Amino acid sequence: MASMEEISRAILPAEIMSSILDYLSPVDLIRVARSSKLLREMAYDDTRWVQKLKRMGCWDEVEARKRTEETFGTIADVRTVEQQEVEDAQAPHDEPAPNVSRSSRADLQSISDGFDQINLTTSANVDMSDGSENDPVIGALKQVKSVRGDARQEYGKVHAALAPYYNDIVMNGPSPDSLLFKNYTDPQHQAQILSQLQSFSKCDSDEGWRERIEQLQSAVSMFEISAIKEFRHGYETEDIDDRMRKYAHVLYTLNGGEAAVELFIQHNHLVTRRSDLGKVSDCIDPFSQRVKLEHTQAFFTRLSVAYNEEVSIINRAFPPSMKISTPFIDKVGQDVLYPFLTAIFDELHGSNTESYLTAVSGTFAQCLNLSDTLLPIQNLNDSFDEFMDHVIAKAYVPHMDLYLAEELDHFRKLSEAAVGDWDRQLSEQAASTESFLMSNINRQADKRDFLTSFKKVIMAPVNILPSFSGNKANEQKAPSEPTASDTSSLKSPNRFSTIASPTTPPIMEAPTTELAAKAAIMKSKLEGIRSLFSIEVALSLVHAAKSSLERAAQFVKIKGEYGAAAKQQCEAVFVALVRILGNRHLIGGFNKAVDHLSNYRPREQGERDQSGVEPLVTFLELVNVGDLILQMIDVFYEQELIGTKLTDRNDFLDPAVKEKKKFEQSLDERVAAGLNKGIDVLMEEVDYILATRQLATDFNPSVSTDPYRKTMDVSITEAAAAVVDVVSSHTQMLVGSTDKSMLDVFNQEVGLRLFAALCKHLKRQRISVEGSLKLISDMNHYFKFIQTFRNNDLLLYFKAFRELSQIYLIDPSDAKELATIIADADRFNGIWRVEEVYEFAERRADWYQVKRDVERAMYGIGCNVM
Repeated sequence: MASMEEISRAILPAEIMSSILDYLSPVDLIRVARSSKLLREMAYDDTRWVQKLKRMGCWDEVEARKRTEETFGTIADVRTVEQQEVEDAQAPHDEPAPNVSRSSRADLQSISDGFDQINLTTSANVDMSDGSENDPVIGALKQVKSVRGDARQEYGKVHAALAPYYNDIVMNGPSPDSLLFKNYTDPQHQAQILSQLQSFSKCDSDEGWRERIEQLQSAVSMFEISAIKEFRHGYETEDIDDRMRKYAHVLYTLNGGEAAVELFIQHNHLVTRRSDLGKVSDCIDPFSQRVKLEHTQAFFTRLSVAYNEEVSIINRAFPPSMKISTPFIDKVGQDVLYPFLTAIFDELHGSNTESYLTAVSGTFAQCLNLSDTLLPIQNLNDSFDEFMDHVIAKAYVPHMDLYLAEELDHFRKLSEAAVGDWDRQLSEQAASTESFLMSNINRQADKRDFLTSFKKVIMAPVNILPSFSGNKANEQKAPSEPTASDTSSLKSPNRFSTIASPTTPPIMEAPTTELAAKAAIMKSKLEGIRSLFSIEVALSLVHAAKSSLERAAQFVKIKGEYGAAAKQQCEAVFVALVRILGNRHLIGGFNKAVDHLSNYRPREQGERDQSGVEPLVTFLELVNVGDLILQMIDVFYEQELIGTKLTDRNDFLDPAVKEKKKFEQSLDERVAAGLNKGIDVLMEEVDYILATRQLATDFNPSVSTDPYRKTMDVSITEAAAAVVDVVSSHTQMLVGSTDKSMLDVFNQEVGLRLFAALCKHLKRQRISVEGSLKLISDMNHYFKFIQTFRNNDLLLYFKAFRELSQIYLIDPSDAKELATIIADADRFNGIWRVEEVYEFAERRADWYQVKRDVERAMYGIGCNVM
């Protein structure tokens, strides 16, 4: 016979039994708990009921932990645990059966489920402000407390409150006669209970749960449709603060209000009446195909007014926590803003590129200004500006690639056209001038002997340069008018004028000889140096670059990938400006100027009354203009790129920085090449002055035939004064227009070349003791001039000149002292060797009288060896 222990032993393990209990409904679970003590412990396990509360979303783990710590402390001690065990042992183990009358169960169409019943007697008309939050049904889920060990009791309260309405809807289906709609007539209360029933249904895991949940969802849908109709009627009748607001809150309570949000977004007046905001055709001139920004601004103004009206409705009707701002703004952008802008851009891009660029940048600025006039939507105050920038950027992102490419291409074409037009005018003018000058010449003879005629032009001692003095310039204002066809193209230019076309001085009449014609052509080329590049062209290109860069720089605000692309395109505009204005226009002009200077031979000119070398003066003026254009580029770079933080001057890999440095280096090279040619021209002028103005009697008065000549004249000679004047006038022209280091190099080179020219000139003179006084005066004059260069190394050469002039002052009777000076190499700072000083000494007028004594003192010639 089996023992009692074997009979009471469970057939299935406890784990399997517990898993089976997980699939029972709460009512069946209570019934199972009544069958045995072991099943009661399993059924009443607190974790089982906590899971049900979690499914309904009314269990707060943080609150439960806090309550536990308040009861037992952070770490429970032994005494507290023992006291809690004693209290649990004294508590009754059997739960009393619920005391519910049979009639009440019949009324609720419910079965005895083992949970305590609550009084469901409810007023037929419950108001939101009459303490309905304390109603056991309306606030069933909100009244749940998260207390470990009491989860079953808390669930029981929820079950007792909501199960009758849940079972009624499940059994009778969605109907206005449901128990819910009979007991509660306020839509807000109905929505609250239906919302709670949806949460309560998540604990329904018994057989047939799908059908029951579908029945509940049908009831919710019926209620939602009815509320949506009332919500839309309130919006259409502008009953915003009453009906629309009421049902917006009802729908939000029911399921978050997504249906209300969707309906408002799809049917709001701003979207449905968008045609009233403006037409695309009104924003484009039909004749010029140019955008009318005042009309686009009117569109944005009407848009802002309509938008603010809808935002006002949103803020008044919808709950603050409802998520409507993002989809609403996206809808306005997608259906109103984007199509309008796209239509304008597409229309203009195919007809007028410049207007297209203006439209894209202009409307973008208007959109940014628009965001400042819009009212913020509730619960979006902090991120409203950022979100609006995102929406505006989204409207322009599809057009960014095309716009940036067109912006750069438009600037390049405009700049190349301006420079190309200037070059074309120069070429046409040069060809017209040459044709006019050669019109009276026998072209066949010119073809037969071109080289001979060219040599005659080069070697001809005629004045082929215009006068540089003020008197000459005044005399040129009165000549007769040129031919009518050449009047406009042959007017004298001013390098600071606003005339945009190159011009040359007027020509009186066509030369009648080939020699005169060739000379006039060379004169025209040299005078045309000053018009090889233009400030007017530079200003137009800089202004065009500024406009393009300011338009493109706005889109840096988009940030991200396209913001970086806009920044790169701004740098590309600057690079294009430097390449076209700098390399093509400026550097090209200097190259032509250097070529023209190479063909000039000032030593072969006739008598002139001006102190300047005209081609060199003209080139130095060109350097000043080039320096002004370079400063314009520097200012543009500092203000438009560095000042706006579009580029970093310290980033040596930046394209703008690299191109700017490359241009400056090329410009310095071309200026240096021109100055080198200019120094050649200047030194030839110095040689010419010394050869023509230095009289033989300046340093050797004894050969003069003038009976009234002055003796012991210590003033400087006319040649020395003229040399200093011409060199000084040209070196001063570079002050302030070139870099100091380049100016120092130029001055040093001029000084050294002047020293070499004076050495050669001195070796061609005959200098007497009396004439040495003038020589000493000249050398002091040169020395004082060189002092203005502030170059100590260069000054040593002219100190040596002053010392050298002393050898001509020594009396012939002091030949030994003269020999001592000649042999003293340290006296001249190592500038000349003894042999070279000896050559200078040979230029004494009495050299043959002192030569024997000097050589005897220096070399011992004529001495006897003992």
